[in-house]
Amino acid sequence: MPDLLTGGHIVDAALLIVAAEAGLLLLWRRRAGPGRGALLVNLASGACLMAGLRAVLAGAPGYWLAAALAGAGAAHVADLWLRLRSAAP
Repeated sequence: MPDLLTGGHIVDAALLIVAAEAGLLLLWRRRAGPGRGALLVNLASGACLMAGLRAVLAGAPGYWLAAALAGAGAAHVADLWLRLRSAAP
């Protein structure tokens, strides 16, 4: 059990769940769910944060963590932009 937590495999499982969630949300959107873009950039932000955690747990070089955090930041900015754009009159 400690290997599951410290080796990063638990993050791999969480990333698979996020990917499945994204697929289900895309299918749901076809049938009149909320906007796809906002949901996907929100999921992308979280997935990038988990990828950064995975990089740290796996002992990857620091640039992988920096790339993951940059991706999370970019997805967060996109999420904010979509939310503010839809709230504007």
